[in-house]
Amino acid sequence: MINLLISQPENQLYTHTLIDYQKMKILIYSLMAMALALIVFNITLLDFNNLFAGDSLVALIGIISSLCAVCILIIFKISKNIEEKTRR
Repeated sequence: MINLLISQPENQLYTHTLIDYQKMKILIYSLMAMALALIVFNITLLDFNNLFAGDSLVALIGIISSLCAVCILIIFKISKNIEEKTRR
């Protein structure tokens, strides 16, 4: 695989990574949308009178984990933007 990357011209390699970056961007935004949809869904399951019992606790854990997923995706997106800017 390393030989294939070395034997390709520089322009083809850059074009290939640019296309992959666009696909990755679409994937990141779709995963963020799914995580936000899960947050909204779990908010509807919360019982504000008894937050730490039954389904409400499961919903609370789901909200926290979805927020963590969104944060990780934002960090990943920022790192890809930095990588793209340093490559140019």
